[in-house]
Amino acid sequence: MAYAKIHANPKTLNSLLKIAETFKVSKNDTNTYRAFWINAYNLSVIKGIINHYPTTSPLAHPGFFDKTTYYLAGKSITINAIENQMLRTVFKDARFHFVLVCGAKGCPPIINKAYMPDTVETLLNQQTKLALNSNSFIKLNDTEKSFKTSEILKWYKVDFTMNGSSEIDFINRFRTEKIPANYTLSYFPYDWNLNSQ
Repeated sequence: MAYAKIHANPKTLNSLLKIAETFKVSKNDTNTYRAFWINAYNLSVIKGIINHYPTTSPLAHPGFFDKTTYYLAGKSITINAIENQMLRTVFKDARFHFVLVCGAKGCPPIINKAYMPDTVETLLNQQTKLALNSNSFIKLNDTEKSFKTSEILKWYKVDFTMNGSSEIDFINRFRTEKIPANYTLSYFPYDWNLNSQ
């Protein structure tokens, strides 16, 4: 993420957040609602980083995710509340974890465009596949019949094991090289260092 460039010229970021302040969005329009809140999350993270720039990590700033509020769609809301109240509890869709980018190296990669109502479903699948086929998210050890994955799957296990499925079941829905059901799962430490270019 090119935070230095945005910090030097935050005009576009501020304009987008200004538009988002009064944007009207309804849960009944699923695609518009999902696209708006994914974009709102990612823009708020970028704004939070820019407000503290230069910085080494979002975690260097207490309350970054759960205290600092942004005015979006007519309400004052934290980054955590966007993720948990506006998206996770409404849709019960684990793919959100691969499009919400928290500003750290351990996050999934951010795309260089906005999520739109007509692209949000495709991009949710695309970004989930990208992450779950990447060595940065899944590290296989065929010799030991084991694999390590991002702590995202540990923290949000409830999202990845809905309807009686396992983490491996979820991962294999999106992976080209399937992980055998008898492989043991563990997690590698999350990298909270800033995801700067």
